[in-house]
Amino acid sequence: MTDVVLVGCYTAEMGGKGGGISTFRRDSTGLVLDSTLELRSPSWLVKHPTLPVLYTTDETDSGAVSSVSLVDGALTLLDSEVPSGGAHPCHLAVTPDGRFLLCANYTGGSLAVFGLSAEGRITGRTDLVQHSGTGPNEVRQEAAHVHMAVPSADGSVVSAVDLGTDEIRSYTLSDAGELTPLAVSKLPAGSGPRQLVRIPGSDLAYVACELSSEVLTVRETSPGAFEVVASTPATHDAFDGENIVAHLEILDSGVYLSNRGADCVTSFSGSPLAASADQACGAHPRHFAVVDGVCYVAAQFDDKITAFPLDELGKAEIVEYPTGSPSFVLPLTF
Repeated sequence: MTDVVLVGCYTAEMGGKGGGISTFRRDSTGLVLDSTLELRSPSWLVKHPTLPVLYTTDETDSGAVSSVSLVDGALTLLDSEVPSGGAHPCHLAVTPDGRFLLCANYTGGSLAVFGLSAEGRITGRTDLVQHSGTGPNEVRQEAAHVHMAVPSADGSVVSAVDLGTDEIRSYTLSDAGELTPLAVSKLPAGSGPRQLVRIPGSDLAYVACELSSEVLTVRETSPGAFEVVASTPATHDAFDGENIVAHLEILDSGVYLSNRGADCVTSFSGSPLAASADQACGAHPRHFAVVDGVCYVAAQFDDKITAFPLDELGKAEIVEYPTGSPSFVLPLTF
């Protein structure tokens, strides 16, 4: 068995310093760079639920998605730069049955669906839904900005989080990969929702709000329809300046959120949700992942992955691993 951490990044096309998807071997001493598969701004990665296949965004003006083979731990490009249908795709998800790839086109303001073969290859786009609208933040909400697509547990409903319009727009997904409008949930004006993460075993979910720097607790009142039940500040300590939330994770030990501006990972617990500690983690932390009790953070502006024990959050010593403009961290075992 080989433990690795795959790191996505921003490359020169987006003003970044990365080279593609970098593979770091992980052992008791930390991370060691093994190889890099050259791709354009693979800013978000997602693995197929059952197959050794990885999907990645090409977060550039043209917008595309690619698939990568993971056989024996070696990364080999399969489907290269399939047009995503909109500029700057920033998030991908695979439906639980492995039949469809969902893509959120941020600047394009659209949600795309791609069919996947039995081998995990991208067979083509099956639908593309264009959002429209604005929000009160004239700089960040001048148009629709789809930031995340979340399939339901059975894959029949897809909820698209729109930062530009302060909405969650949900659709039914047919066996042919086509989307039909189901529900529109309005969130607080100017909140700028970025991510929706359901709480397992309940009708509740959390929404990470990029612009208002808070975490909303929402209840799914019917499939794909959400109402706000609580709001929690995004950091434990008050921060004097603009804070832009990034990635939210629900783990057995609690809820965790990365904050750009405050440049920390914040832990939350309880009901109602409350922040308990902030952990410094490097400049502009985007995505993070936890494996074997260690939190690995993509500190984009510091050009490094930072790592610290999760159980020491708030007072942990940080270990650093240099890599250009990291945006995503994906631990895997082969």
